[in-house]
Amino acid sequence: MFEALFQTFEEPESGVALTARLSAFREELARRRLTGFVIPRADQQQNEYVAPSEERLAWLTGFTGSAGLAIVLAQAAVFVDGRYTLQAAKQVDTRAWSIEPLVDPPPETWLGKHLAAGDRLGFDPWLHTSAAAERLAAACAGAGAELIAVDTNPLDSVWTERPPPPLGPVAVHGPQFSGEPEADKLGRIRQEIARLGVDAMVLSDSHAVAWTFNIRGADVSHTPLPLSYALVPKDGRPIVFIDHRKLSNSARDHLEQSADVAEPDALTPALTELAQRGASVGLDSATAADALSRLIVAAGGKPVRGNDPVSLLKAVKNATEIEGARSAHRRDAVALARFLAWIDREAPSGALTEIDAVEALETFRRDTGALKDVSFPTIAGTGPNGAIVHYRVTRKSNRRVSPGDLLLIDSGAQYEDGTTDVTRTIAIGTPTVEMCDRFTRVLRGHIAIARAVFPDGTTGAQIDPLARQFLWQAGVDFEHGTGHGVGSYLSVHEGPARISKLGTTPLRRGMILSNEPGYYKTDAYGIRIENLELVVGTDIAGAEKPVNAFETLTLAPIDRRLIDLNMLDGDELNWINEYHERVRHAVRPHVDEATRAWLDAATATLSL
Repeated sequence: MFEALFQTFEEPESGVALTARLSAFREELARRRLTGFVIPRADQQQNEYVAPSEERLAWLTGFTGSAGLAIVLAQAAVFVDGRYTLQAAKQVDTRAWSIEPLVDPPPETWLGKHLAAGDRLGFDPWLHTSAAAERLAAACAGAGAELIAVDTNPLDSVWTERPPPPLGPVAVHGPQFSGEPEADKLGRIRQEIARLGVDAMVLSDSHAVAWTFNIRGADVSHTPLPLSYALVPKDGRPIVFIDHRKLSNSARDHLEQSADVAEPDALTPALTELAQRGASVGLDSATAADALSRLIVAAGGKPVRGNDPVSLLKAVKNATEIEGARSAHRRDAVALARFLAWIDREAPSGALTEIDAVEALETFRRDTGALKDVSFPTIAGTGPNGAIVHYRVTRKSNRRVSPGDLLLIDSGAQYEDGTTDVTRTIAIGTPTVEMCDRFTRVLRGHIAIARAVFPDGTTGAQIDPLARQFLWQAGVDFEHGTGHGVGSYLSVHEGPARISKLGTTPLRRGMILSNEPGYYKTDAYGIRIENLELVVGTDIAGAEKPVNAFETLTLAPIDRRLIDLNMLDGDELNWINEYHERVRHAVRPHVDEATRAWLDAATATLSL
């Protein structure tokens, strides 16, 4: 029915082929005199989305989630967090692998039980941060085993059909989108370098390189990322390390206005030369490979690990980026309204499937004429599939959307002026009383975040309980964070700020975060309501310190059929009505007559 450009629905490999891969890998480990090996879901820069050539965990185990780890010893285990427990159980051959928690307890606990004295556990230092390597080393030491940093990854030796590294073309992200020239950004970064007291900083996060030098790329799915490194000295010109085959003449000219440009393999000698002079080099704890620390130490330098200062600079959007985000969300709202109207029109017949929904939504977004990519693979789960938090439909799992179901659809778009991410839960036919109760509790938590007023310095962890309070009152909860940061035509999942139990970064004006509480009943249904929120200042009479609030950027109707009005108070009801009025005002002039009629009904005023 629809031709989708950016998503596929093929089933990941599984079964006998993967078991044969595990056997071949164990043979390679034995040849290298290694007892075992650690395989993270990671590339050299800890990116969320990695190039096909870096999908080692998926190739070996079948697990395709965005976070995970495998350890191969005499026993083999795949470690995943709560988002992926159900998915891993479906994708991984549990006869060959056990499925274990990634966080509590951590993999090191499992290692402590399964390592024996004298074992040699291998790891690739380019795929682990130094902190991760230290945790592995401690687990090995506790068992009387040894952690071995390998020069070449043994898995790559058995992955005979491994794809080549990506060569996505680099594009200049012009001032009409970036809002700040590279020279100004480098000036601010150098202030941070001086504050840290280091001689130079390695930008190991490609997002930081892209933001600093106002470039975008096409090396990984769904994020316009140019895989690259940069070395920024406290004085003198920085160096950008990037494969020259990605650069057009205009992209190279743009980069050379503010930096020297070198091939990626020039990073090691450049760092070695710097370290041989006894330099202290700043490294990002979250993305810098342990191999970089080892290289600096071996050459006589001092690695200084900490938070990448660019991460926070990038998270606080400037006026141009903020206006771009508003524009992108208004554009996205039109596509969303057309899609939601289409679902309401077509789904009750029982003819639609999850794949139909994914393809339709992407098509409506393509009709804007501005879509560059989806910002992540669309999650479209109906009935029990909706309870899988990061469900991704395949042709095998594809389920028909049937009356009585809830359809959870979580999607986003990449536009040059902004990145979107939105979730709506849609009632197909008549929902049950329980569905409405749970939906309304999720909605009340969502509204509590959207209406939150908080002083400067407030962290995401302090706000997170607002989203959970009404679920807690019913003895239920959700196992993911309430919100993540969002980039400006960059990653849809951007640090360092987040609204979660672990969110320790203060929320600052100009940050964009998601607001997405949910509820998931295993094998039954899932509910999530997600908007993106911009942190803004607000005036309160008599306030004794600066106070912030959220401006909701996302503009899409919330399904009125799932709201139990008896559970709302007057302020919550007013928020819903005012929000729907904003949606109607923004979208109505830009849609056809049939969608306009649907929109009027979907945003009609509610009253107790």
